Parts: sequence; structure tokens; C-alpha cells
Amino acid sequence: MSRLRIPTALAAVLLATTVLVAGCDSGDDNGDGASAAARAAPPASDFPAPNGRTLEQLVTGSASSRGPVVSPAAKVLNVGENRFPFGVFTVEQEPITDAEVAIYAAPRGVKGPAEGPYPARIESLETESAFRAESTAQDPDAAKVVYVSEVPLARPGKWAFAALIKEGDSYSGTLLPTPSLAGQFDPVGVGDQAPRVSTPTASDVAQISEIDTRVPPGTMHDEDLQDVLGKKPVVLLFATPALCQSRICGPVVDIAEQVKRDHEGEDIAWIHQEIYNDNDLQKGARPQVEAYRLPSEPWLYVIDRDGKVSTVIEGAFSVQELERAVQRVSAPS
Repeated sequence: MSRLRIPTALAAVLLATTVLVAGCDSGDDNGDGASAAARAAPPASDFPAPNGRTLEQLVTGSASSRGPVVSPAAKVLNVGENRFPFGVFTVEQEPITDAEVAIYAAPRGVKGPAEGPYPARIESLETESAFRAESTAQDPDAAKVVYVSEVPLARPGKWAFAALIKEGDSYSGTLLPTPSLAGQFDPVGVGDQAPRVSTPTASDVAQISEIDTRVPPGTMHDEDLQDVLGKKPVVLLFATPALCQSRICGPVVDIAEQVKRDHEGEDIAWIHQEIYNDNDLQKGARPQVEAYRLPSEPWLYVIDRDGKVSTVIEGAFSVQELERAVQRVSAPS
């Protein structure tokens, strides 16, 4: 893999997602800079059952023919359960921050039988102000929230997706760009033994900026993965705050720094791994990214004390999501 490439349509989608959250005023910050809890998904009963209809029929049969745009914010689709993140915005790319949305899926394209609904929760990407990097705070497109549905895909290959947005007593519908084929990519996953690779530490470089594009640099460069894997839990975050094509790497590194603080004194390794050789897009992915077979960024891996992957998240995640993942591996065995 010479370079992590997000398809043009998906790159626009991810940027639109960051535009979605830039003006968010939905209670994500409680006034003292603290991170906010997720907004729960509406019940599935709030959305129409497919009843044998196709995705195309669901969308064209909705009350509004020109609804908001709903676009995926991750690239990899798995056979089985999928954490399906996305953004919601108007056709003019104005943010919609309080939408009630459900995703529908269909094998074989938009004329396939629709499955769902899979309602979405809204996860906040806010942190306490002390953990908000300068590079995040000064980025007008840095993400603040992400919509997330849990979507099961029963078979490999082509799937199509649609969304219905609840608007009072009616719905508007939209078809989604498909990020990839289900099973097309094979990154290291939950239950796999984590690849034992060396990750650079602060003591390996003359300047920390060589291995961290965050401003200021973070604190997750003290331990080498190959030295700690299988000995203690590990939080391994692949992200490049300055070069991220999706504009969410900065916020998720901030989130990891905050959760790391909350687990101070516990025997957990916290490792932030940059994406590109010499922090240069033109020089391709670093060998650690290649070893985990990652086609995009950012990616979070939480690994248990036996070296087995416990949690994997592609894209944006909240303080609460990371906290739950860490608790699963930090509990006494």
C-alpha cells in the first residue's frame, strides 16, 4: 500500500461530516469544557418497517423527495456486525445536528430487499478543554459529533444503504454512497492476535514531531508495542492529526489523551502511531499501518493483556466509547 486512499466521493462525505459538526450547538459541551454523553438512538418503532420494499421504494415512497444528505464516515464494511458512522447535512452542506435517523441496508443494490431500520445514536467528540490540542482547536473543520448505527451485514459483496430521517410525523429519505464491498478489506479484527510490531518512542527520535503531528505533541510515545504486547493491556491509536484526510484524527487523539488521564496509575500502555512515512503523504503508509492492513485513518485498537484484540473502531469515537473499551481489558483477570 503506497498511500492510504479514500475514494473521492467518500473523502467529500467525510469532509461534509466535519462540516456537519463544526457549528454544533446541541449540548456537547456543558460549559466547563467537559465531554458530553451520547444522545441515545430513537426506538426502531419510530421508523417504518421495510415490509418487502426495496431501498429505492423506501426512499421514493417517503413524504419528502428532497431530504438531508446522509453519508458514511468509514471505509470498511464487515460481514457481521458493523459500527456504521455517518454525517447528516443539508444539500447546501449546512450542518444538521439533531436529526433522528435510521439506516437501512440491502444486498445486491438499491433494488434489493431492504433490511432495518437501524436507528442512530449521536456520539460527542468533545473533550475537556485541557485536552483539546491547538491543532484541533484551530481547525474549523475538526469534528465534534458522529452519528452511529449498528448495522448487520449477513453476506459478503455488494450492499446498498439508505437512510430515513424523521421529520415530525413524516420522513425524508436518501440513498447513501457505498463505502466498499462487505469483506473487501481485511484489517486486523476483534479476536485476532495483535501483530507484534515496533512502534517508535520519544527516545528513538531527535524531535517528537518526527513521530507526532499533533500540536502540542501528545504523551503516548513512551512504550514500544513489541515490548508490551502480551504483558499488559494496550490502547493503540493509528492517527495523524495534521494530515488526516477525514479531519477526525485530531479529535480522537485528544479523546485518547483524556481517557489516558482518567486511567493514570493503571498498568496500561497508551500508544499513538502516526500514519505516513516521515509524516509525508507522498511517502506512503508506515510499516505499522501496513502490518494492521489499514486502508484508511484513524483506527483504534484496544488489546487485552494476552495480546488479543478486544475492540476495533474505524473513524471517530467518543470518550465514553473508549472508556468502555478500556474497562473491558483493564478489569482484573
